[in-house]
Amino acid sequence: MWDPRQYLRHAGHRLRPLLDLLAHVPDDLPRPGPQAAPSTGAAAGPRIADLGCGPGGPSAPLAARWPDAHITGYDNSAAMLTEARTHTREGGPGNKGRLDFAHADLANWQPAARDGFGLLFSNAALQWVPGHTAAFPGWIDALPSGGVLAFQVPGNFTSPSHALLAELCDSPRWRDRVRPPHRTGAILDPAGYAEALRPLGPHGCDVDAWETTYLHLLTGPDPVLDWTKGTTLRPVLARLEDAPEARDAFLAEYAELLRDAYPPGDDGMTAFPFRRVFVVATKR
Repeated sequence: MWDPRQYLRHAGHRLRPLLDLLAHVPDDLPRPGPQAAPSTGAAAGPRIADLGCGPGGPSAPLAARWPDAHITGYDNSAAMLTEARTHTREGGPGNKGRLDFAHADLANWQPAARDGFGLLFSNAALQWVPGHTAAFPGWIDALPSGGVLAFQVPGNFTSPSHALLAELCDSPRWRDRVRPPHRTGAILDPAGYAEALRPLGPHGCDVDAWETTYLHLLTGPDPVLDWTKGTTLRPVLARLEDAPEARDAFLAEYAELLRDAYPPGDDGMTAFPFRRVFVVATKR
């Protein structure tokens, strides 16, 4: 149900939270020990998992930060992986890093200690996994001492863009055609994530958790609708894929609601506040 081109229409705005998260990850990541599973073209640096890598371009900042790392991006979308694999980079002599991609569903993905991951990194993906905190104990167990779990998730599910979508999906006209989005309330606040992660591992985790509300200034006709077409609207559009007239009618109703909620300013730009929650947990 993913459209990489639509997702990348707002790539600049979507990249900023990734870079802000990355800036809080320690430079010195654990490197795979002798017990780690060998891999073809293995790099000399740390082993990194990019969970929910999307179209692959967002993995590039990881490769720039750790140029000698072996980074594997995981996603469950065939369309996203096709785009991502254009960024594949083979390892080579001189500690050159490696970037590859693989299919995985984060709802049941589980690393093992022998995989040698020093960083589990996820940018705006875990909100799609209901109950994702249940995976944290296994993920932390698979990390070595000093290993890091770092992620950010949208925290705007009560904002007008999402609340209006849920109300529209649950309206009499649409509730039998599209179900309300399931993700509202699926994420925790920073304190909740810290509480879930601090006790994990034999000696616990040091947790840095915070939130930021970005004010994205969008341009063009119906810019907030255009933003949601890349992410939030994907399940709805998938359910209306075989009914183009119904799809257009739904989008027209949603666009009208968004215009009232997010009117453009005198300069023609539309202010779109977007809250995100960030977590960096380091295993003691």
